[in-house]
Amino acid sequence: MTERKPPGVDFESFVDKQIREAAERGEFERLPGFGKPLDRPNAPYDESWWIKEKMAREQLSFLPPSLALRKEAEDAWEAATRAPSERMARRIVEEINEKIRAARARPPEGPPLNLVPYDVEDVVANWRAGRERRTS
Repeated sequence: MTERKPPGVDFESFVDKQIREAAERGEFERLPGFGKPLDRPNAPYDESWWIKEKMAREQLSFLPPSLALRKEAEDAWEAATRAPSERMARRIVEEINEKIRAARARPPEGPPLNLVPYDVEDVVANWRAGRERRTS
């Protein structure tokens, strides 16, 4: 465990000493990826690259809740128009409409929602039209 910085000792020299002692003990040699180049040799510099990569690996989103719901609504509309059955398309639209109504009743954080529930019959009409195009 790292000891506390003693009063009166310059912070930089304290940190440098901790790093030097850890290197002398060989603690950096057992790290995964030791001696290997970073995976991003040609990428432009971005100081938060590691955060973005971690979030992508963990499949996390950093959208505000209102924008995340907008994205989910768009994805639901597309999924409903490609659903294997009319019943499934209706279920997808009804589920997202339920979330939209809840968000309109208690607005989430972030930019204004600007989203209204989908017209189930309109989505089903689009589903039918797409199905007819695929079968003809």
